Amino acid sequence: QVQLVESGGGLVQPGGSLRLSCAASGRIFRVNDMGWYRQAPGKQRELVAAVAGGGSTNYVDSVKGRFTISRDNAKNTVYLQMNSLQPDDTAVYYCNAGVLHDIWESEHTYWGQGTQVTVSS
Repeated sequence: QVQLVESGGGLVQPGGSLRLSCAASGRIFRVNDMGWYRQAPGKQRELVAAVAGGGSTNYVDSVKGRFTISRDNAKNTVYLQMNSLQPDDTAVYYCNAGVLHDIWESEHTYWGQGTQVTVSS
């Protein structure tokens, strides 16, 4: 009922930057928290950054000061600006959103399909 479409991944050299985007579409009354997770080969998926509907944010310690999460509520879109990328940031990045289909329903959680970010020289 809701699709999350990600874009912006790719190959970048250490120290470089990328900007990820994730747009939610479908039957949406309101989008609550939105976030970015990542999963590297052989590792568990981890929360990278999240932004609440009201705009408050939180980050995993390893990306503080380098990554910035933001959202455009009019477009139901979340962004992740990634600067000073390091090889340890290499992973598949997934966006996540909590969505209300209408005012009477409970929240549903949706995931994007994932976008590869590779940091290598």
